[in-house]
Amino acid sequence: MTDNQTNNTNSDEIDLGQLFQLIGRGFNKLFNFILKLFLYFKKNALILLILIVVGAAIGFGLSQIITKKLKTEVIVKPQMESKNYLYDVINEVQSNIRAKNLDFFRSIGIEMDNLDGLKVEIAPIDDGKVSSESEMKFLELLQSFENTDAVTDIVRAELQNKSSFNHRITFFYKNAENGKIFAQKVMEYINSNDYFGGLIEIYRENAQTRITENKALLKQVDELISNYSKQMAQKGVLSGSERIVLDNQERINITGLFTLKNNLIKDIEAKKIELKQRTEAIKLLNFGRSQEVQKSVFGKTIVLIPLTLLAGFFIASVLIFLNKKSKEI
Repeated sequence: MTDNQTNNTNSDEIDLGQLFQLIGRGFNKLFNFILKLFLYFKKNALILLILIVVGAAIGFGLSQIITKKLKTEVIVKPQMESKNYLYDVINEVQSNIRAKNLDFFRSIGIEMDNLDGLKVEIAPIDDGKVSSESEMKFLELLQSFENTDAVTDIVRAELQNKSSFNHRITFFYKNAENGKIFAQKVMEYINSNDYFGGLIEIYRENAQTRITENKALLKQVDELISNYSKQMAQKGVLSGSERIVLDNQERINITGLFTLKNNLIKDIEAKKIELKQRTEAIKLLNFGRSQEVQKSVFGKTIVLIPLTLLAGFFIASVLIFLNKKSKEI
């Protein structure tokens, strides 16, 4: 029994010793690799420095010669389910740029002999993602309006908010003056659609009619409230009474009159906002100024050229090393 225990102990000590030896060899190989790498850079330090300086000089020279790319960002908001239409028009414009279709651009008022450098992109500003916690709070809010007319308005407003969030249209160009004209004419072309133009006109007419009718009804409500106030002063109506009789007519609920008045005022305010917002199918929120396209650090020629030269040198060194080793086989 004692002999077995002794053999197991010796076996464990041998296994641990071998493990430490393997770890030591691994560290030695890693150290040797780092040492060889250091010697390689030390041996070629002068060549690498020259490549970096020459590459930086070439990159700086190219950055002064190459025409800088400019862009204009336009923030828009599609209305009346016009989001798909907006994306289709942007794709149409970009396709005509790729096809160099000068006749198309002349038809929308853009007189250019060269379309080089022009590009149009569009992307949503807000991806519309909502956290699950926010969704639960929204559902709880809807439950408090259950069996009321308000829930319909809330759902409609939420659906409109989900389907018509803001978008960014980016116009790329080289010439600042031509680029500004290009962006303006494209935006005019987007909002020249007859179908959406007719809808906008109908929406505005309906809103204006609603405001006029609400104001007339609001005037009548104010007259009823005024008569109520006068009757209270003349006849001494009890302050706790909510219903009154005017000129032998049906009883009037004064609390309901005030509620109706507030609702009319809110509706008038909402329709005024609607008239302000609904002027175009694609509402222009902001038309930015020309700005230079900012490249990433590795996209700049002053950095890209030196990195290219260094990569070429390292590849050449590897090929020379492999060729040398192949001859030794």
